Amino acid sequence: MSKFAEPMTRLIDELKKLPGIGSKSAQRLAFHILRSSDEDADALAQAVHDVKANLRLCSVCNNITDVDPCVYCSSPTRNQRLVCVVEEPTNIAAIEKTKHFNGGYHVLHGSLSPLHGIGPDQLRIGNLMRRVEAGDVDEVIIATNPTVEGEATATYLSQQLKRQGLKVTRIAMGIPVGSDIEYTDEITMLKAMEGRREL
Repeated sequence: MSKFAEPMTRLIDELKKLPGIGSKSAQRLAFHILRSSDEDADALAQAVHDVKANLRLCSVCNNITDVDPCVYCSSPTRNQRLVCVVEEPTNIAAIEKTKHFNGGYHVLHGSLSPLHGIGPDQLRIGNLMRRVEAGDVDEVIIATNPTVEGEATATYLSQQLKRQGLKVTRIAMGIPVGSDIEYTDEITMLKAMEGRREL
């Protein structure tokens, strides 16, 4: 393997930690950064710093935000009594693209996966239950991914929420099984939301 100067090796090692980036991709990115202007390199470094320094989780829904509560939770035009539960913040964008959902959100930051040591305590379920117990929610739409873990999460949440006497629905399975909501086109996502069913 080629030996690079220590700063280049360190940059390549850090880039390899990113999801989907292997050794070759990390090298290409590192050399691109090296060839970039000082201004572009500084802008990239500042953007990474700003993300870590200025973003946090919304205290209501756990979405990633720079203001608390986030724009969805603080909007007076959204129906906050209708809450859509998703696995990751990126899933919100897929639902928003339909332009037909006007409720609030709740982000779990994962799904149940006993094989990977992820149980209910590792997900952000607590503040959802507090919202429900406070009487602030009429319906919860469970929009977890159509995977084994997503289905397990939906079943668990449904059982917990129904104990509170809440209407619980699940998005329809117009989304291909085994895929992520994040990559779903607008029409499929719209049909899935319209065809949701009660659990």
